[in-house]
Order: sequence, then structure tokens, then C-alpha cells
Amino acid sequence: MTKAEILIIDDEPQIRKLLEITLVSNGYLVKTAVSAKEGLIMAANHPPELILLDLGLPDESGHIVLQKLRQWYTNPIIILSVQKAEEEIIKALDNGANDYLSKPFRTGELLARIRSVIRNISNEERETTMDFEGLTIDLVARTVKKDNQLVKLTSTEYNLLALLARNEGKVLTHQFLLRAIWGPGYINQSQYLRVFIAQIRKKIEDDPNRPKYLLTESGVGYRLIAAR
Repeated sequence: MTKAEILIIDDEPQIRKLLEITLVSNGYLVKTAVSAKEGLIMAANHPPELILLDLGLPDESGHIVLQKLRQWYTNPIIILSVQKAEEEIIKALDNGANDYLSKPFRTGELLARIRSVIRNISNEERETTMDFEGLTIDLVARTVKKDNQLVKLTSTEYNLLALLARNEGKVLTHQFLLRAIWGPGYINQSQYLRVFIAQIRKKIEDDPNRPKYLLTESGVGYRLIAAR
């Protein structure tokens, strides 16, 4: 069974080599980046299952990289840093890091942390059916029902609705949705979203002009909630 792909963003060659040897020997696929710019490009072009991020990058603060990643990237991010101050750890976690490990670290502990965050994501994904008071989304069967009647969606419509469902109640920005569904080359193509959101509303809402499930946050994005 192929394990997750991990992207290492770290400018220290010795650390990158240690991490690569450790991860590959434990069955993970590994890619490495030596700067913030390179790491952001690699993450956008081929999103990995997990990112190991150093805070002390040569071209930009790892905190800024973390904030940029969390505009669209939803998979786990573990911080590896020589910075041990409590405020730095809190700042990283508040900015969306899943875990924080100080350098030097024990490889066994790192592997355990990686297994933990990946296992948590897998457990979330096993929540197969989501109910929004009349609207039911089955994430395994990839089906949607409204009042127990099957709703026919295109693949893209379903992917967009499922992404919103997995983030129930959370506002997802236009940029996040465009990057997640269509890729980084489409982050300025907001017309894609308008068209697909309108199509989905026609299929799941009683009145598409007064939506109860799929709400617009003006100038920001969309969120999916249980009908009010």
C-alpha cells in the first residue's frame, strides 16, 4: 500500500537529507523545497498529503508561508523549527498548523506525529453521510438527495458541494474554492464559481434566489449550512 506524499520545505540540507531518508525508509513519497517560493509553487502544482514546514526560510517567514497555504490547502501541516518560544508555537497553531515539533527532534516522534495527523484526516473522511436537514450528501457513494429524492449533479458540481459540506458552516473563499476544484491556474476565474453555484442552487434549493443551504458571503465566498 502506497503511503502519503510529503513535501518538505526547509533550507537546511542536513535536515532535508535526514527527513528524506527517514520518510522514504518508512514508505512515504517525498518531495523537497529549499525556499518559501519553491515550496508554495510545488504545493500548488501538486498538493501533497502532508507538508513539513520550517519557519526559518531564507526568502520569507514560515508563518507567512503557513498563512498563504491555509488560504486553500486543507491537508495537514507540521511545523519543524528551532524556535521553541511558546508564543511562536501558539502563533503557528493559530495560523493553521496541525502540529509543532522543535529541532532537534527524534525521528520516532516525528513519524508518530505524522501518523497521528494523517489518521485524524482519515477518520474525518470515514464520516460517509452528512445531513443538512433535508439535504443528504453521501461522500462514499457520491450521491446527493433532497427530501429523499436523488439529485443529479455533474462531477464538478458534486466536488464543489462536497467540499463545502466537509467544511460545514465555514466560509470558503473564492480563491480557495477555485484552487481546490479547478487548480491554481483558475484562482482569478470567479465566473466559474458563479456559474456552478447557480447550477447547484437550482438543483438543491426550493427557491434558488433565496437559498437556505448554500449561502453567499458577499465579496468573500460561500458556505453550506443546514436549512433554517
